[in-house]
Amino acid sequence: MQKSLSIGDLSRATGVKPTTIRWYEAEGLLPEPGRTAGGHRAYAASHLQRLGFIRHARELGFAMPAVRALLDLAAEPEQDCGKAHAAAMSQIEAIDAKMRQLTALRAELSRVAEACQGGRVAECRIIETLADHTHGHCLGSGHGVIC
Repeated sequence: MQKSLSIGDLSRATGVKPTTIRWYEAEGLLPEPGRTAGGHRAYAASHLQRLGFIRHARELGFAMPAVRALLDLAAEPEQDCGKAHAAAMSQIEAIDAKMRQLTALRAELSRVAEACQGGRVAECRIIETLADHTHGHCLGSGHGVIC
């Protein structure tokens, strides 16, 4: 018989917090575990493997709907992997867009920082730029647009 894992054991083995593990259960991403005679969760090796999959997918930046779709694909090993490829390519596009946004943010911040030569805060170009909301800057708008 397999040794079951407590939620603490599972958390330590995967680096996923117990509250997140319970949330994954509530969302149906992780099957509910069995229970001990005392009512505590008793996780199996399959939980450990699935939670590792979820954690790795999240580390790669996949959003929860994509993680769910990838888990569904993983459950059907005979299926064509075209959907997995499409999900990976979509994630690469999202990363590329984020990298472009971060590059633009870095350039803007560098420009502002270079304009600051020290002195009094009243004449600080960084503070002045951050306080100036009249130019309609789009930085950090969440839409990937840098103005």
